[in-house]
Amino acid sequence: SVRKRQGQEGRSLQDSKGGRDGDASVWSSLSSWFSGDASSGEQAAAEKSGEDTIHVFSLASGHLYERFLKIMMLSVVRNTKSHVKFWLLQNFLSPQFKAFIPRMAKHFGFDYELVTYKWPSWLHEQTEKQRIIWGYKILMLDVLFPLSVPKIIYIDSDQVVRSDLRQLWDMNLRGRPYAYTPFCDDKREIEGYRF
Repeated sequence: SVRKRQGQEGRSLQDSKGGRDGDASVWSSLSSWFSGDASSGEQAAAEKSGEDTIHVFSLASGHLYERFLKIMMLSVVRNTKSHVKFWLLQNFLSPQFKAFIPRMAKHFGFDYELVTYKWPSWLHEQTEKQRIIWGYKILMLDVLFPLSVPKIIYIDSDQVVRSDLRQLWDMNLRGRPYAYTPFCDDKREIEGYRF
């Protein structure tokens, strides 16, 4: 569980003090936390469900992967009995997808938020889109979400979920910050499927 240090609870994470050469601090590069189109009633229902909510993070770039993302989201909602909230990286989503997602959320009964983050000036700037996406998937996880989110399950947009995510959500990580599926080096029957 992530929390602020004792005595620092009231201090803002978005410190406005300038950094090196007048650059803004790391935290000031955070953009908006909320860009979704949920009504206050839907927000109240999501807050009420609190710990019953399973948080899923994904991202898509391009119309093809946005279609895959819709299929993945639907497979999660249909197979998971708990309330689901999707966190989607806004940086690469098309205007068409952003216009569609509120209707999909209302129809299928899930919540979502669009999160965004500006690449920090102190970190070597990436020019290759794939490396930027990897950075968001791995390096920026701790600053993309509010501290109140207890866990995040990352699912690639081109995956289909075939069972309830509750089992994965309830997995005890024994204090570890990350958990990954194994590459299954010890199973000969999957030899041809490994990369």
